[in-house]
Amino acid sequence: MLAFLPLKKGLGNVKELLKLSNVSYEIGGVSVFEAISASVQHGDVIGLIGKNGAGKSTLLQLLHRDWMPTEGHIEAPQKHLNIVIVEQEAESFTFEDMSTMEVKLLEKWHVPTHNFKQLSGGEKLKARLAKGFAANADVLLLDEPTNHLDEQSTETLIQQIKHNRKTMIVVSHDRYFLDKIATKIWAIEGGRLFAHKGNYTSYIEAREHTRLTQQREYDSQQKKVERIEGQLNALSSWSQKAHAQSTKQEGTKEYYRVKAKRMDAQVKSKRRRLEKELETAKIERVDKEDKVNFSISAHPKVGKHFLEVKNLTKAFDSQTLFKNVHFTIQHGEKVAIIGPNGSGKTTLLKIILGQEKAEGEVWVSPSADVGYLTQEVFDLPLDKTPEQLFYQETYEARGKVRNLMKHLGFLASQWTEPIRNMSMGERVKCKLMAYILEEKDVLILDEPTNHLDLPSREQLEDTLAQYQGTLLIVSHDRYFLEKTTNDQLVISCHLIKKQREGSSIIEEDQEALRLKLETERQAILGKLSFMTPKDKTYVELDEKFNALTKKINKLL
Repeated sequence: MLAFLPLKKGLGNVKELLKLSNVSYEIGGVSVFEAISASVQHGDVIGLIGKNGAGKSTLLQLLHRDWMPTEGHIEAPQKHLNIVIVEQEAESFTFEDMSTMEVKLLEKWHVPTHNFKQLSGGEKLKARLAKGFAANADVLLLDEPTNHLDEQSTETLIQQIKHNRKTMIVVSHDRYFLDKIATKIWAIEGGRLFAHKGNYTSYIEAREHTRLTQQREYDSQQKKVERIEGQLNALSSWSQKAHAQSTKQEGTKEYYRVKAKRMDAQVKSKRRRLEKELETAKIERVDKEDKVNFSISAHPKVGKHFLEVKNLTKAFDSQTLFKNVHFTIQHGEKVAIIGPNGSGKTTLLKIILGQEKAEGEVWVSPSADVGYLTQEVFDLPLDKTPEQLFYQETYEARGKVRNLMKHLGFLASQWTEPIRNMSMGERVKCKLMAYILEEKDVLILDEPTNHLDLPSREQLEDTLAQYQGTLLIVSHDRYFLEKTTNDQLVISCHLIKKQREGSSIIEEDQEALRLKLETERQAILGKLSFMTPKDKTYVELDEKFNALTKKINKLL
């Protein structure tokens, strides 16, 4: 069966680029989604959403013709439709054979074109995005394009998408980003695809309305079923009495026998009508919202200091990241490391962990039990299963791990499936499991919300807010940092300044001021992403957001 077929003449709208007809896909005998149908029109910017493991990246691979549907087909208007994909992550990349547009985008986005492995996570992503936008694509597929990007880079990407006017399908968990770029939403839930015309906020409003209506109709139907079942039980009771009377009373047996048969017929007739009604108009119960539940414990802290840094200097070739830096982190502190793409946040973490050399002194408490969550999703043993990765000798210990997987949103079947079959978000959850089980007293997390769905992000926020150990977090999600950290290490102008909660950054130059304004704007953005235009404070926050954006743009 062909995955892509040319559309027949006269089939659908002439602007239709792709048509999915009853597409199903299975991995290892497990259904990812089934019988999904949808169409892509010229000029659409479709936001593809769903929880981790729902099949978003799988659907992009099917559209890109990398994989074949298990059933159904995807039709295209011409055989040579150019579909380009920018995947979530890439282990390798080359700057060879760059087009003129690609070079211009790299210069505009300030991406160095030296060794790809030395670039920051944001720079690596921007390099791959530049190649994708420079390609002459009829349909451009972007898988989590805001992961690793700082706020200014995300705003630049939004403008690129709006001005580019390509037909796009974009996988994202970033609600603000989807609201700015999406003209349609495709939501994968429970193996089905729901299409909505509008942005993310309008989809959520429509979805909530549909769920409330369905719940009311379901409750009403259940009351009707209960009422009819009550009537059936009453008739059955009377019938049983009539049958009993027909065997006891002489001279009236025939009367009660006829009465019992009539009641039996009424019961059967009513039951048939009820069953027929339910078959033709049965209203399903509303599915429960996805929930993720886990906690992270820490061993009691030992000593006062966790980290002391003196005269720290780090440079790559002619590029200086920071120079003569001094700071101290105590046990129990929760510290956010912030700065623009390429400022050296991940490099600083590697220096602290002894994975990267630098000039100066770095002392880490020898008693600290450190867990390090990298940005990478390819550093897991991809051929192993969770059963092998988290091997436990006792039945009780295995049960604890499997129960944790369940609370993290994994299916029971994934216990024995290779990790390479997991989505990027599920791989991140796998890495988190190690720290949940090992009870580390220090967690160093590099972009921990990348790839995670909304329920997982919210639970991680709550968990880290209650965590009793020491935290160092690199993240561009300022709302997440606001909820989980109290202090900041701000990388700016080759310096790293420690900033206490509630204090202000000394505005020595425009770059420092811009960082301060971006921090304020991101905090407001985080709040807006949880609201709809109907909320009382939405307009006020939106005005503050726009005012801060104008100030930031003046500094660029």
